[in-house]
Amino acid sequence: MTAALAPALDLADWQARRHAHEARVDAWLTPHLERRRTGVKHPVEDFLFTYYSHRPAQLRRWHPGAGVVLRDADPAGFGPDYTAGAAGLTLDTDRVRARRAESITWIRTLLAATAGRPAQFGCFGMHEWAMVYRQTQEQVRHNAWPLRLSPAATAAVVEERGVRCSHFDAFRFFTAPARPLNVLQPTREGQHALEQPGCLHANMDLYKWAYKLSPLVPSELVADCFALAREIRALDMRASPYDLADLGYPPVRVETPEGRAEYATAQRGFAERAAGLRARLLAALDRAAPADHR
Repeated sequence: MTAALAPALDLADWQARRHAHEARVDAWLTPHLERRRTGVKHPVEDFLFTYYSHRPAQLRRWHPGAGVVLRDADPAGFGPDYTAGAAGLTLDTDRVRARRAESITWIRTLLAATAGRPAQFGCFGMHEWAMVYRQTQEQVRHNAWPLRLSPAATAAVVEERGVRCSHFDAFRFFTAPARPLNVLQPTREGQHALEQPGCLHANMDLYKWAYKLSPLVPSELVADCFALAREIRALDMRASPYDLADLGYPPVRVETPEGRAEYATAQRGFAERAAGLRARLLAALDRAAPADHR
């Protein structure tokens, strides 16, 4: 059986892809960098740049992904992970895998486990409420913005609804009094067993796994995951106890039946979109695997 040839991009084609990626990312970066320059904070738009470790310049940098040949490309412009051959420049996947084998295996296992698990849609965003449970306005994380309800009323919602959070990186920000109220007690070690595809934060984290897999995955996929995470963050904060209406984020009042229904509908839509991105990440890892493992 003849091995398939790696796809090759002419100079004009890969430069067009790179420029389109940079323009797309610049639309997100430019306002963030301006706010950072002027000392203005935004609890929604800046979150992906402050919570995650991927720097703006890294998000903007374009990679074609594993198995793509770039014709007439200058090796100096792509870095030491690329190898020049007779056909053009290509990513040295063996080199990248050797350096990051443990991380790649951990991420792939998590993505596959999450994809194979049924989605749950009954949390209604109570994780954000648990992060301010029994705190005063001065103590909450985004204290420049008011809470929609009083601290006592906020606590009452948490106690009435309960908390069903399966995501460790949300749970670790719960206040100490809120942690015993959660049905689960997630840990980092148990993340592969608990992560489920309906979780807003698990789907937001597809951005993290995408950039941690770069340059094995194409930068357009990293940007697609960023775009989804950005929308999820908006819902996350609209359904939170914070009042961000003045920033253009009307509340999703999950303390009401109507608000919970609105939240669950949006959550299902995000889960469907995340499933496609998760599948694309797994497919990209398969393309980057050694030939005898495909």
